[in-house]
Amino acid sequence: MCNLRPTCFLLIHAFLVSWLAGEIRTPAIIGNHMVLQQNHPNPIWGWDLPEQSIEVTISGQNHKTVANSQGYWRVALRPMKASNSPQEMIIQGSSQIKYQNILIGEVWLCSGQSNMGWSLGQADDKDLESMSAKFPNLRLISVPQVGTQDPQNDFNGKWEETTPESAINFSAVGYLFGRRLHQILDVPIGLIDNAWGGSACEAWIPRDRLNQLAVAKPYLETWRKTEAEFDFEKLQVAYEKNMKAWKAKASIRKEGIALKRKPRAPRNQLTGQRRPANLYNGMLTPIIGYGIKGAIWYQGESNTGRGHAYREVFPLMIQSWRDAWQQGDFSFYWVQLADYMNEAPEPSTEQTWPELREAQTFTLNKLKNVGEAVIIDVGEGRNVHPRNKQIVANRLVRSALAKDYGREIPHQSPRYQSMEIKGNKIILTFDHVGEGLYCFDIPEAKGFAICGEDQDFVWAKAKLLGRGKVEVWAQSIKKPIAVRYGWADNPVCNLYRRDGSVTLPMTPFRTDDFAMITFGQ
Repeated sequence: MCNLRPTCFLLIHAFLVSWLAGEIRTPAIIGNHMVLQQNHPNPIWGWDLPEQSIEVTISGQNHKTVANSQGYWRVALRPMKASNSPQEMIIQGSSQIKYQNILIGEVWLCSGQSNMGWSLGQADDKDLESMSAKFPNLRLISVPQVGTQDPQNDFNGKWEETTPESAINFSAVGYLFGRRLHQILDVPIGLIDNAWGGSACEAWIPRDRLNQLAVAKPYLETWRKTEAEFDFEKLQVAYEKNMKAWKAKASIRKEGIALKRKPRAPRNQLTGQRRPANLYNGMLTPIIGYGIKGAIWYQGESNTGRGHAYREVFPLMIQSWRDAWQQGDFSFYWVQLADYMNEAPEPSTEQTWPELREAQTFTLNKLKNVGEAVIIDVGEGRNVHPRNKQIVANRLVRSALAKDYGREIPHQSPRYQSMEIKGNKIILTFDHVGEGLYCFDIPEAKGFAICGEDQDFVWAKAKLLGRGKVEVWAQSIKKPIAVRYGWADNPVCNLYRRDGSVTLPMTPFRTDDFAMITFGQ
């Protein structure tokens, strides 16, 4: 069932009504104003009467099929080139559907948690951004937040042209990413927003895949216990009782006497955004198969306590999506976590965000066609949602332009490659340094820590050597064994790659493999 989600019942009701009436229909992802992926055999699917003949016509193409015994049908369009000329699609079955104003271009999925869902209206310069959002060939669609263990086949939503009104509530990172591509490539762009704030990575992965992953066992066991014991109806009854008592006291409260805080309605954890597979079933399955170029992803804050497991959970999520889409290794670019919370006065080994960032970076070596946008310089210590979404989108779009569209532009942050111990100093070598490394704001490199065999890190001095090397040392460490950079929830670090006026921050790293504090979580 749908775990009491009203949207689920509405979708089921709509399906039954249309099925009994003999009306052909398609999911919401297919409709007026949609963008079809260029140079791709785009699937078009829907439902009608069982054994009903179906015919789909668009742009000189004609495809015929027959609905199966459950009424499901599907065709694949022949690849088409990008076009700004609106097309019409006619689908004929027991009834007829006409979809208009269809464009052919590039389609990107925008997913993750709140930093992806954060709207344009919550970002920096929201007034300027929204007033200038006038791009009729940049199309937007949002998937509602539905959490369920039962795979959904549709959702309530529709494609829209970009206007100030439609853009203001759309994902800021998604919109700004798509706008850049639209302006640079001069082709239609379609953006699918299906983010949910506070979502766990495990919620975006099918249950059967998670069950096979050893590091996911602790999280799954916790949820099995919750699923067995959680009683939402009981909580709801208690809430209504407390609310009734609160209202009664409020009605007779004397002036000057404080009233206790209003009772808070309970949340149904079983339909929420952290339960394993909930969002895969509720928000992803309705769009799986729709032709896309790739996906951008901004998530991780909800997994910081499980950074060690994220090394395997995150790649599994990407692979499970690719396997389900059956579209090969489509491009997948993510945002590494920004700096957040309080600065550490001393080098810390007891903070979890660095371990999550490391897990994100490790994914670069595990899968093909992936990329990482490092934003360790963008965060706000008191706000988990950095408002400068423009920089975030720009760094994501660099990967897409370089890897998908053949533009020769800087797109990778410097990354640690190797180390060499020389006396009381360690020489670090980096790749992806462009024209060379650069210290921002002040001449000295900040953010390095070094340790000896006691594994007690201290702040280190650093000197740039040549194009891609850094020498690190500390007076108190005579026999160094390891170095860390940017290894804190909110580090102070200032090393960049420089290519003319383009600067990309150094990827936080450590040279050691000391025990992780999130191991086993």
